[in-house]
Parts: sequence; structure tokens; C-alpha cells
Amino acid sequence: MEVQVNDANFKSEVLESKVPCLVDFWAEWCAPCRMVAPAVEEVANEYKDRLKVCKLNVDEAPNVASQYSIMSIPTLSVFKNGEIVEQIIGVVPKSDIVKVIQPHL
Repeated sequence: MEVQVNDANFKSEVLESKVPCLVDFWAEWCAPCRMVAPAVEEVANEYKDRLKVCKLNVDEAPNVASQYSIMSIPTLSVFKNGEIVEQIIGVVPKSDIVKVIQPHL
């Protein structure tokens, strides 16, 4: 299951999370974002006990996007203990996402 995050709940959902978070920075108009979405959703379902997967629409949460200098979307960021520990920019296969999150679970 994916959690929708925004400027208001980002701190409580991501930065204060007890488990690692994968944050998908995306936008409605972004075709590559739609291409990577099914892989992100599969990861969310498969790792739901050990990983929180969050979607952040950069148009609806400009403060968080700018705070983390998100210049290209999709950007997938792994947060652990309130810090970014890994980042993937662009469309990648699910296997690449799993490789990046695995060491942090």
C-alpha cells in the first residue's frame, strides 16, 4: 500500500517513520512517472511489512520537493531515520529498486 504524502504530513509520515521509506517524487503530467509507478506499487505490496512507500506529487507539495532539491522526476528516494540514504532518478526496472532498498531493510 502506498501512502500519499504532502507538505503537511511529510514530517510525520516519512521523517519520523520507524521503518525505512521509499518516496516516489512524481507529477500527474509526467509520462516517465507513470512508467515507473507499477514497479513502485509492486515493491510497496511485496515489502509492506518492512518498508513504507510514499508518493509525493511535486506540484501539490512544492516545499518538500524544493527542500530536497528535486530537479528531475521521477525521483525515488530512500529515507532512513529522517535522512536520504539512496536515490534513483529516472525510470528503472523493479529489480533496480529492490537492489537499492534491500540493504536498508
